[in-house]
Amino acid sequence: MTPADGASRSPDGPGGPHGRDQAPRDPAARALDRRGPEWRGPERRGPARQGPDPGAPARRGPDGTGPDRRVTVVVITRDRRGELLRTLGLLADLPERPEVVVVDNASRDGTADAVRAAHPRVRLLRPGRNTGAVGRNLAVRHVTTPYVAFCDDDSWWAPGALPAAADHLDAHPALAGVVARIVVEPEGTEDPVVEELRTSPVRGPGWLPGPALGSFLAAATCLRVTAFREAGGFDPRLWLGGEEELLATDLAVRGWWLAFAEELTIHHAPSRARDATGRRVDGLRNTLWYTWLRRPLPAALRRTCYLARTVPRDAASARAFARALAGLGWVVAERRPVPAHVEDRLATLERAQRASTARQYVG
Repeated sequence: MTPADGASRSPDGPGGPHGRDQAPRDPAARALDRRGPEWRGPERRGPARQGPDPGAPARRGPDGTGPDRRVTVVVITRDRRGELLRTLGLLADLPERPEVVVVDNASRDGTADAVRAAHPRVRLLRPGRNTGAVGRNLAVRHVTTPYVAFCDDDSWWAPGALPAAADHLDAHPALAGVVARIVVEPEGTEDPVVEELRTSPVRGPGWLPGPALGSFLAAATCLRVTAFREAGGFDPRLWLGGEEELLATDLAVRGWWLAFAEELTIHHAPSRARDATGRRVDGLRNTLWYTWLRRPLPAALRRTCYLARTVPRDAASARAFARALAGLGWVVAERRPVPAHVEDRLATLERAQRASTARQYVG
């Protein structure tokens, strides 16, 4: 679980999942991970659907208890068998009893066998390699509920959060997703990024259930499946580390909104099994790629120069810039700057992020 702009947490804060392997490069892998619908341009002003998704499963009973079949939980994992089993146990204990899909990113610690033995009702997907965040795209292909909630193998949704998220999405057809309050365990303290979500400077319509957001943290978000699919999901080339920023912007261009919902809670017990330096390299590379894919030229230059001045001057930062430069060809070919009304939102968010204490390129 990392800030959505690709910055890493400090070493003591929540970390991202799954270690590192090479991102998919071969044509067959690209075919599996392809984002889906092509970019439809800035002329799109509204969401694809107006109103709840047809055929949505029944919600909970009139007393507010029992199963709620509107949300599927998707978990991506790699080599964290013990933590994943704890998370799946906590999800199984939820009164709403959501469907759960696990994507095992080529674990080498017996994760798949352990999941099959302990949680036979969980849908287990094994792509055969480390797909990173793109594993969520694969999982969403199997989702039949109108909404999908992501979490990592070291995080879990609190009782009542999923139906409350579904209620917000039912009530507001132009709402693409809601982001939950993150509680860090075992201390039971709020993640520092929560205050930034709570005080988001992004302006949004009055009907939103909470502050409007310019991006989101995937592992604390419940999304509308139709919106996710329409925007193409996570880009496979970003793989893992700040991958949310590009998807959030593409949702905004299509007229969708994201919001923070204070009453939703997800718990996060940061795993020690992570490569903080690798995540920083990927996160910074992805921030640069995203910036040149979607921001207008003045903004892209400004943000690139700011990053060059402020990131640590070390080998990891140098690798990140070198890898970003190596992708210049495809970035230029697919560059589509956002319309002015979305850029205004992004510029406002960028100014706030510069003062952030929760978004640091460290590790």
